[in-house]
Amino acid sequence: MLFFRIPAENLGPFGWLLAAFAFLSPVPVSSEPIRLRSQITQVQPMTGIVLWSDNPKAKMQADAIALEFRYCGYDEVVDANGRYDFSRIDQVLDDIASRNHQAVLRFHFCYVGKETTVPDFIRSRSDYRETVGKSEKKTTHFCDWSNQALQEFTLQFYSRFAQRYDSDPRIAFLQTGFGLWAEYHIYSGPRKLGKTFPSKAFQDQFLRHMSTSFQDLPWSISIDAADSTYSPLEDNAELLALSFGVFDDSFLCKPHARENAVNWRILGPERWRHSPAGGEFSYYTRMDQKLALADQGPHGVSFEQAAEQFHISYMIGNDQLRFQPAERLRDAASSTGYRFRVTEATLAEGRLRLRVANEGVAPIYRDAYFGAGGNMATRSLRGLLPGQTLECEINGVTTADIETLSIRSDAILPTQVIQFAADL
Repeated sequence: MLFFRIPAENLGPFGWLLAAFAFLSPVPVSSEPIRLRSQITQVQPMTGIVLWSDNPKAKMQADAIALEFRYCGYDEVVDANGRYDFSRIDQVLDDIASRNHQAVLRFHFCYVGKETTVPDFIRSRSDYRETVGKSEKKTTHFCDWSNQALQEFTLQFYSRFAQRYDSDPRIAFLQTGFGLWAEYHIYSGPRKLGKTFPSKAFQDQFLRHMSTSFQDLPWSISIDAADSTYSPLEDNAELLALSFGVFDDSFLCKPHARENAVNWRILGPERWRHSPAGGEFSYYTRMDQKLALADQGPHGVSFEQAAEQFHISYMIGNDQLRFQPAERLRDAASSTGYRFRVTEATLAEGRLRLRVANEGVAPIYRDAYFGAGGNMATRSLRGLLPGQTLECEINGVTTADIETLSIRSDAILPTQVIQFAADL
């Protein structure tokens, strides 16, 4: 409190009242800038280059990545009697988490050269008839999407999966879809809508069901869902308004600009603002993999340039440690996802005010909050776009609490850290 001496002769008849107001009126307390130093030294959760979970280098070079990918079959969860048992998925997630990584899971029905993963309680039905054909010259089984039981099971499966895993920090992203590898196409093999590939009517139902089932876990479909040959999405404003992310399974391929990029635009050029963009490096040619992280990429566009253009958060690159050192994977991670910087920080009467910028290429898609001591900001960093800033406040902060300033999130593993940069 700041005091002023007022001469008695200047008070006048109501001087005592004026003096009282002078004494009681609050004096603004100026905020003091604080010293803050912090660096981003690790691959940030939910970003970077992704290795498959069975790749031994995911264990050997654990700090080069933050994510591991795994294909999953529906019959790994549901047995011949229709009983659900998620223990195998839990084992996979626990194994990945033991390396301080989160999972990217993709459930698929069809895989080249294999039988379907349709549970046996459906496959054994007399009214269920799969198609067996050649795909990439290999005998491949295709689902019977005319069967109502298969359609009902698919919806039920994701309802139960969401109930169990929607807020599970062991999973960063869920991928789903139909066709070969769940990549929304049957480019090689018998293709018949409503038989070997779901009808557009069921796809409409499925996409809406996914959108209502998952509140926290980001789920994505292939960019090939933009193809109106297979999908009901193109020009369907209601479906395009759903909160699904997209993955591009031939990223950086030679025809990317004239083919893949078109699909990105059809599915929504601004979709990345609310839902994640990811994918996998192209396997079209051997050079696509070998040069994926080269300075000019395999076809004249570097990964960093493409990651910025498409606002990539993660990219599957299981073969990359055959061609690049682990340091290159770590460096490439810095060109994906979010990167937070505190640009201003002041403390006044226990109130810490922060101005935060996102210097990355995409937002963070899960809630994350700054915290200090035992207190947290009420404003989430979720949705902070590249190049934008936000202000947040943490109340009840002492000078000593500044040393504990961190970003906290229930969406990451307890062993993971979301770092931030600061040089104040």
